[in-house]
Amino acid sequence: MNNFYQLLKERVLIFDGAMGTNLQAQNLTSDDFGGKEYEGCNEYLIITKPSAVEKVHIDFLEAGADIIETNTFGSNEIVLAEYNLQKHAYEISKKAAELAKKLALDFSTNDKPRFVAGSIGPGTKLPSLGHVTFRELEKSYYPQISGLVDGGVDILCIETCQDLLQIKSVLSTVEKIFNEKKIKLPVIVSITIETTGTMLIGTDISAALTTLEPYEIIDVIGMNCATGPKEMSENVRYLCQNSPKPVFVMPNAGIPENINGRACYHLSPDELVQWLHHFVKDLGVNIVGGCCGTTKEHIKKLVDNLSGLKVPERNWSYQPSVSSNFISQPLRLDPAPVLVGERCNANGSKQFREYLLKDDYEGMLQVARDQIKEGAHMLDICVAYVGRDEKKDMIEFVKRLNTQITLPIMIDSTEYEVIEAALEHYAGRCVINSVNLEDGEERISKVFPLAKKFGAAVIALTIDEEGMAKTAEKKLSIAKRIRNLAVNKYSLREEDLIFDPLTFTLGSGDEEFRRSAIETLEAIKLIKKEIPKSFTILGISNVSFGLNVNARHALNSVFLYHAVQAGLDLAIVHASKIMPLNKIDERGKQLCEELIFDKRKYEFV
Repeated sequence: MNNFYQLLKERVLIFDGAMGTNLQAQNLTSDDFGGKEYEGCNEYLIITKPSAVEKVHIDFLEAGADIIETNTFGSNEIVLAEYNLQKHAYEISKKAAELAKKLALDFSTNDKPRFVAGSIGPGTKLPSLGHVTFRELEKSYYPQISGLVDGGVDILCIETCQDLLQIKSVLSTVEKIFNEKKIKLPVIVSITIETTGTMLIGTDISAALTTLEPYEIIDVIGMNCATGPKEMSENVRYLCQNSPKPVFVMPNAGIPENINGRACYHLSPDELVQWLHHFVKDLGVNIVGGCCGTTKEHIKKLVDNLSGLKVPERNWSYQPSVSSNFISQPLRLDPAPVLVGERCNANGSKQFREYLLKDDYEGMLQVARDQIKEGAHMLDICVAYVGRDEKKDMIEFVKRLNTQITLPIMIDSTEYEVIEAALEHYAGRCVINSVNLEDGEERISKVFPLAKKFGAAVIALTIDEEGMAKTAEKKLSIAKRIRNLAVNKYSLREEDLIFDPLTFTLGSGDEEFRRSAIETLEAIKLIKKEIPKSFTILGISNVSFGLNVNARHALNSVFLYHAVQAGLDLAIVHASKIMPLNKIDERGKQLCEELIFDKRKYEFV
């Protein structure tokens, strides 16, 4: 497979065209499918009439395609169960891979090697809509992917994806199989953007890229199906300008027209070439091919006009972000900070807690919506409360957040099982809040692998076996220790980490904490300097705990201002209670700064 990776750097690679379209063109009968009850199950043809599948492969290989896809789009157990064929998922997938591989080898030469991509479709049930669970999907894909790998595919193509949570389940299964078989194949993930401009669930292209980008197992990200190239163009441009990974594009032969009950596609081979040439030469697309409606004539035109073209260097720029099922949110804003709403917390919000105790999930969602109106960019979610089933509450709330709230979330829990359950029900890229070293590596050893599996970011508190760090140097020391564990032991990236150097109250009168704000602000500067790709966050309201309401609002606002000046990226706040400095009277601002910077003019006796 080093050959594939090398060719990917050298020139545009060309996939084949539509399997389904070209099977239908053969006017197959119910007998060809093995009986009326199996009619329409294209995957079963590998058992009942493999010559039909072989003809499609040979047509595309003769047209010059570099890569052909297996006839396994729907060979997972859930789809095959509609034909009572679920027990044949492994057999169908393996035989389809073996057939395609044999033909690819027959057509391969030293100058033009041919590759086989194992096709993995989206299935018929969407986890974000509650049709199926994450774990049920993982299980249903296992025999399909195992069969493809055992059958000798060179690449895995997870295509026509309509739900980010479905993609995550497939990737989890792929990772498991790679580990079991001690193998790594190239992985392509290709999403489908509808004519509405989003994926079926409502995900825009930025949210899709943000969610998929952290997955090291993914080698290529792209788009296929639903529309022709014209309708894809702006989303393709976005991918090429922002994706750190190579880009794949496989459009339909235009938008289909229903004629006498059949989908008819009108985009000519010349028109397809014109668009894909633009995508390659002007935008930097690395892999092209044809989806529904494309024939061997389309692929031959692509080969004749694009084969051998060198893909120009792309000038991409990706900013680390998080996402909901709908939109992407950068982790750094200008002006800073990213505001994280703190009110969806059973221990910090009386209103939210009352809704939780009544199982009033609509009320809980309204608290989330109110924070969006107040200007929050992200929401911290904590449903832990004495006497409640935290895991159950988290699942029920996150399922609703996933489909009804546009902002990304932080999963705020001390329980590993609760975090895992939330991640299995959330489609976007979220933040796990949080880890620390209070018990050594115990918590980290559970949470970091979850972050890696689900592509999440993680908040790390500057706490170690000696307790909460109080000096800037100690805070930095713990942050560096966590960073080294994350990167060197658990294969996370520095940019996946958000450090919280801790905020202590200035309102207690405790001598131990009179310099705490100074140390925290200095720690932000040190972390930003020493761990530059990471991010910083503070729970701002902790600084004013114990003071009256008006004093809290003023002190929180002034402290946040100085934290941002020090380099703070994110702040957990009640957004509507943060005041612009020009709204605080001069004497009030002066008193807040004297408290923050320990400038008091007298001592208590």
